[in-house]
Amino acid sequence: MPSEARMPHVVVVDPIHPDGIRRLSETPGITLDHPGAPAGPDLAARLREADAAIVRGTVVNAAFLDLAPRLRMVCRHGVGYDLVDVPEMTRRGVAVMITPEANAASVAEHALMLMLAVARRVLPVDAGVRRGQWRVQGQSETFELGGRRVLILGFGRIGTRVARLCAAFGMHVAVHDPFMPAGTIRGAGYEAVKDREAGLAAADIVTLHLPAGEATRGMVDTAFLAAMKPGAVLINTARGTLVDEAALEAALRSGHLSAAGLDVLRVEPMKEPVSLLALENLVVTPHVAASTAEGLQRMAWDAAGNVLSFLAGCPDPDAVINREVLRRA
Repeated sequence: MPSEARMPHVVVVDPIHPDGIRRLSETPGITLDHPGAPAGPDLAARLREADAAIVRGTVVNAAFLDLAPRLRMVCRHGVGYDLVDVPEMTRRGVAVMITPEANAASVAEHALMLMLAVARRVLPVDAGVRRGQWRVQGQSETFELGGRRVLILGFGRIGTRVARLCAAFGMHVAVHDPFMPAGTIRGAGYEAVKDREAGLAAADIVTLHLPAGEATRGMVDTAFLAAMKPGAVLINTARGTLVDEAALEAALRSGHLSAAGLDVLRVEPMKEPVSLLALENLVVTPHVAASTAEGLQRMAWDAAGNVLSFLAGCPDPDAVINREVLRRA
């Protein structure tokens, strides 16, 4: 008698929202291993039979792939994939997928929160009240967002949402994205900025919504910051590798920038204190912009959906980073 056909095996490497696990576990025709399942914590044993995997904070490189000889796809729980060695994945014919829409609203709202936090000096004012100071020094240095000019670098899924939120606050919205037609930006109701340096010089707030990569690594350097308008604010909810932290600290200490709001740092997780953290004109959150209850649920649900669609032979091309793997297959 013919042997029973092997079912595709899915490994959820890191913890995700229970709805994603439920979506996978309720789908017939696959086997599933996830954190807390009886398979145990040994990654090598867990990956040995994996056809597909979902990861959050796990680095996916050649060593990871060596543990998973059957692997055909990896889905990153989120939109960033700087922890994934995409060229190595492509070389081995393994598809890389992300959840592109799932966290966009959460990150956009977080960017606005950081703008408001630095504009209204929320942290030092809150600390003063907790010290018993009802009238805290520096309150007069706060400002409204309405009427201010914001420059959005990157007009993708998150940048477009940030633009709408800023416009709702009455801000003048300018966008620099060399990969986006100027007519598309103007058609959305915003100013298209071709000359980045000119845009930096005119903006009260600059907010980053760009992917990490060779082209963007360290782009916010001394020259970039010097080009910014004196007293301007920098917001980064993208990736910490975009910013030269020593240059940013110097700009904040000198007063050339009035404040900055960061959700990301160059080294994550933070292994030792960063000197930036001594500055009162800085607000920092620990890479949690996407991690609302809704964002985590959507990322897990969409990651599970990506796995299932890939195994069914109909992956969403918009969620695939290395589409050449699909063409090759």
